[in-house]
Amino acid sequence: MPSPSPAPLISLTWTDHVTGTEGYLVVDRLVRGVSSGGLRMRKGCTLAEVTGLARGMTMKEALHFDADSPARYIPLGGAKGGIDCDPRDPAAYGVLVRFLRAVRPYVENVWTTGEDLGLGQDVVDRAAEEAGLVSTVQAVYPLLEDEQEARRRLADAFAVTVGGIGLDELVGGCGVAESALAALDRAGVAHSGTRVSLQGLGTMGGATARFLSDAGLSIVAVADVKGTIANPAGLDVEALLAARDAHGAVDRGALRAEDQELPGDAWLGTDAEILVPAAVSYAVDAVNQAAIRARWVVEAANMPVLPEAEALLVGRGITVLPDVVVNSATNAWWWWTLFGDIGPDAEEAFRHTRRSMRALVDRVLERAAADGCTPRAAAHALAADRLPVMAERFGWYGQPLGRTARDPGRGVG
Repeated sequence: MPSPSPAPLISLTWTDHVTGTEGYLVVDRLVRGVSSGGLRMRKGCTLAEVTGLARGMTMKEALHFDADSPARYIPLGGAKGGIDCDPRDPAAYGVLVRFLRAVRPYVENVWTTGEDLGLGQDVVDRAAEEAGLVSTVQAVYPLLEDEQEARRRLADAFAVTVGGIGLDELVGGCGVAESALAALDRAGVAHSGTRVSLQGLGTMGGATARFLSDAGLSIVAVADVKGTIANPAGLDVEALLAARDAHGAVDRGALRAEDQELPGDAWLGTDAEILVPAAVSYAVDAVNQAAIRARWVVEAANMPVLPEAEALLVGRGITVLPDVVVNSATNAWWWWTLFGDIGPDAEEAFRHTRRSMRALVDRVLERAAADGCTPRAAAHALAADRLPVMAERFGWYGQPLGRTARDPGRGVG
């Protein structure tokens, strides 16, 4: 399958002069001069990892492009940032601020970013302000019809909470859950009684658990940094969510007597129809995939299943729903809201997310069936079809002189 671009447009490595910590920024592609992708912080993060994530963002954006849609949001290019640091390290916040200061020209002009693994949006926003940035998405402001109204709309949306959890944290899990439900519905499998095992109860994993539980599925195992919590009869999802710390670790004092504490990798082999890796990249490899008994692996995290592991899973009849589809709703929600396709309302956001994600999953699974390939290959094929159209219509580097954001012409890319 051809890649969306032969090499990243921008790839840089930053070294912190205080701690020696390295950080990375990769802009895979620009559309109208702008790219989109979060900033993660984890010990062991590498340039290769960030490059792969940036390429994935290019595909996520392209998969949400509809050439015939009247939507205001026009997908951007793909990018990603990463810092090789434990977010729990007392020095981590200072490293984050210095990284954002170093890459400030990119954030101001070409890279829109936000929370990702290890970093919450509130922390990113606070560090960005300290680094002298107006916003982490200010590069997109010139493309907006009414910047002030758009910024108010997004701020209002971030202020919305549902059940004590911010809307910005919930929409991604809503998209993951809808992806899983779409797969169940296509296979004729009832929601009630379907069992789910998750790795990670942070922003994405926690919201996914809530939406799947609300849809009637049974969450039978959840893994965090302390190990796996399991109960074949179903866990109390709301109690676990309420007992999380800022990094998604569950206070074991909240467990019921019938809940079991198991080793950290036990989530892989739990009796469940759906497995949701929602924490770290590279979680499923060629060795530990052998423990998986689920029918579907739904990639809520970025790049959680290594290619060689996926090949073995597919050979055993297990379907992997790829991250470029499954976890794309968070990014899309930002832009649906900022550009004005939806308002700062939770129910509207959930309706739009469910409708968009179900349509996308259906297209991917239909393409996979027609081409006789995996859902990942089908998603890549759909993105490859759309990227040339986006490049021709909107250009890589900006708009032709005399054009406006709402009248982009054919582009100059």
